Amino acid sequence: MSLPAVEFRSISKAYPVYRSPGDRLKEILTLGRVSFHENFWALREVSFRVEAGETFCILGENGSGKSTLLQIVAGILQPSAGEARVHGRIAALLELGAGFNPEFTGRDNVYLNAAILGLTRAEIDEKYPLIADFAEIGEFISQPVKTYSSGMLIRLAFAVAIHVDPEILLVDEALAVGDVYFRQRCMRKIHELRQRGVTILFVSHSTADIKAIGDRALWLDHGVVREMGSTEAVVSRYLAAMLEKDSAFQRHHPEPHALPAPAGVAPEIADRIPNIDHRFGDGRAEILGIAILDESGRPLLLLQPRGSIVVRISVRASQPLAQPIVGFMMRNHMGQDFAGTNTTREGYALSPMAPGDVFTVDFHLELPDLYPSTFSFSPAIAEGTLLHYSMCDWIDNAIALEMERGEGPIYGHIHLPCRVGVNQRIADETAAVEPSLG
Repeated sequence: MSLPAVEFRSISKAYPVYRSPGDRLKEILTLGRVSFHENFWALREVSFRVEAGETFCILGENGSGKSTLLQIVAGILQPSAGEARVHGRIAALLELGAGFNPEFTGRDNVYLNAAILGLTRAEIDEKYPLIADFAEIGEFISQPVKTYSSGMLIRLAFAVAIHVDPEILLVDEALAVGDVYFRQRCMRKIHELRQRGVTILFVSHSTADIKAIGDRALWLDHGVVREMGSTEAVVSRYLAAMLEKDSAFQRHHPEPHALPAPAGVAPEIADRIPNIDHRFGDGRAEILGIAILDESGRPLLLLQPRGSIVVRISVRASQPLAQPIVGFMMRNHMGQDFAGTNTTREGYALSPMAPGDVFTVDFHLELPDLYPSTFSFSPAIAEGTLLHYSMCDWIDNAIALEMERGEGPIYGHIHLPCRVGVNQRIADETAAVEPSLG
């Protein structure tokens, strides 16, 4: 039987937690004979085996132990208990810029990192043009790394990691900071490495990416293995658990609705705001909630390419609004405004709102075939016209959902509906489909 690429046997990792810096000093002075700390267990009895050439994905909430697990695989951390065995040259994309000397140039860091990974000077000389070409940071490669943006750092780090002929590649959410163009190039490269038989351990919050590349998945929950098995099954159970957790939170922390709405009350109200990154407006009206639903009114866990969705936004006026406008902005995972609309733009003039009025506006959308990523929705209510308006309430990234991967690859951001013709005359083709007037 061949050796596994990675094997964890009952791995546990504890971090000491001190109530105050003085407690740490006391423990040092007693030479460790008296303990003044409590242990925080980042991992508890974690066991798994990754075969050579397998793509093994790890998912879980923040603080579940994912990064600690990868750092043990990379040899950065030592387990508190258990045994970790790794067979093969490792290239790791963990913390942004890890392993880079900020005072060195990008070129110097390429040679430094490649040498650490065991390449000779001649091998690095041979691979350097490929690394520089893939990173696409131009003349910055001759500048100190401390002058780089986060996007440039990850470009260079990923270029080094994939060109040093790794047998095991570790990726920990590193691609989340890259722009869409580079991120898609990286994902194509990861698919190429899979085909070449490179073992990949991939940590991501993007379940769409995990489902696209994972052979198997492991779900960590507070440092304990919750599920392990086929990617599809583990991701489905994880998403269901996250929805149940959110529903339980809402049951125990209901949002208050103090103001009555005597004049106009919507029969159905979206009363949850899952997230608030930033909120602004003059306060003459407020967003009560936003929901992304299917055509039957059920909350969606994932967006489907070419699927039908309903963006439901409920608002309430606290002062009279003569010309209310309700709308939303859709953003990609980089925070870039991707698409948006509002009631006025769609030709629907809302009636004036009196104090206490509650409106629920449903935007029925047919999604195109988009690249798999996370998309957020930012709801808003304003008063005025498209050219002259005042913002009453705007909430940045109030809700976010992932787009599942479609049947074929997406080149760029979106796949446009297309019909292909070969060796045809456009005029003849058009005439053939025109209805007869006779």
